[in-house]
Amino acid sequence: QVQLVESGGGLVQAGGSLRLSCVASGRAFRTTTFGWFRQAPGKEREFVTSIAWRGGSTIYGDSVKGRFTISRDNAKNTVSLQMNNLKPEDTAVYYCAARSGGVPATSRYEYDYWGQGTQVTVSS
Repeated sequence: QVQLVESGGGLVQAGGSLRLSCVASGRAFRTTTFGWFRQAPGKEREFVTSIAWRGGSTIYGDSVKGRFTISRDNAKNTVSLQMNNLKPEDTAVYYCAARSGGVPATSRYEYDYWGQGTQVTVSS
C-alpha cells in the first residue's frame, strides 16, 4: 500500500510558476515509479509526466514539454513537479500517482495508487 499526499497548488497568473510536491509513504520509495496527471472540469484525466524508479528516466506529455520538470528525492520520499510559464489551459486538479517498479507510464490505468489532488488555477 502507498499513501500519496500532494501540496503546492494555488492561483497564479499566466507566465508564472508553481512547484507541486508529492510525499509518499507505506512502500519502498526507491522501487516505485511516479506520475503526475491532471483533470480539468468536464475533461478526461490527462497524463502530464512520469519518472522511473531506477535511473530517473522521464517522459512528458506534449502539452507540457519544455515547461514542466519532474524530479524525485529518494531521501525525502518526495516527487516534485516544477511548472514554469504556466498557461490558463494548465488549470486543473493535479494528481500524483504511483505504480510498482517498471518504466515511466502514460496511461492512468497503469497506476495503482493516487493522491487526493491539488488545485492549480492559472489566470489570464
